[in-house]
Amino acid sequence: MSSAPAALSTSSATASKAVLSLTQPLTRRSCNVIRSALAEAYPQSDYAHDPSETHAAVLVPFCNVNGTPGILLEVRGKLRTHSGEVSFPGGKVDETDTSTLAAALRETEEEIGIRPDQVEILGRFGPPERSLKGLRVWPYVALVHPEGQEASEHLDDDAPLPSLPLSSLTLSPLEVAHAFHLPLSATLSPTRLHSYLFRGQRPYYAVSVADIVRGPNAVHSDNTEEVQWINDPQQRDEIGGGREGRLEVWGLTGWYLCSLMRILGVYD
Repeated sequence: MSSAPAALSTSSATASKAVLSLTQPLTRRSCNVIRSALAEAYPQSDYAHDPSETHAAVLVPFCNVNGTPGILLEVRGKLRTHSGEVSFPGGKVDETDTSTLAAALRETEEEIGIRPDQVEILGRFGPPERSLKGLRVWPYVALVHPEGQEASEHLDDDAPLPSLPLSSLTLSPLEVAHAFHLPLSATLSPTRLHSYLFRGQRPYYAVSVADIVRGPNAVHSDNTEEVQWINDPQQRDEIGGGREGRLEVWGLTGWYLCSLMRILGVYD
């Protein structure tokens, strides 16, 4: 009889093998490193699009905020499926979208007000997993420029890229309750990391974020900073904001974040 899958140890998370700094601002050079790591890990010919499936797409938006590198996430609004849960911006591909990437860009603008001309695509990764509702979800990785890509083109490779003012985000109140910047260094914090099994089989890290959503590196819909989420009394996987009363980057979003950190050498 085979043994059950083992959960991760926090010792598997280390900055020593990361391909970029988790504390220094993102630069043109570090973005090129991310681009190369994604291309090597995920050849674009892999995982062909199956038109018989229903598809969705999400954007994993890297940016500097106050000189700190990190990733933008959101807490879903009350009128969305899985309200109160943490997710990347994105959603279902609709008839107007020419591609899964087009859907990710459209949804990102609708949800948090980031225009497509601010988004520099660095690559994608996979495999694209199914959501609990059966959607095939394609994750794209991008850099967000505060004033559009052209404003950063003249910078030297090692110059810090401009920081994104979180106040510039425009949240759709029906879809997004909060948007926040998760510092890359937070993905290594032992007090934040919790080891789970994705779909009961594959180990990954969830990241606790309630204090970040309540802190200065977050913006809120309807001028309210009250952060609310629901935890499943039965502690079922991917239901509610997290386990044991926590608000976490977990479930499919947590799996994708963990997978990306593995590609970037942050996790073994």
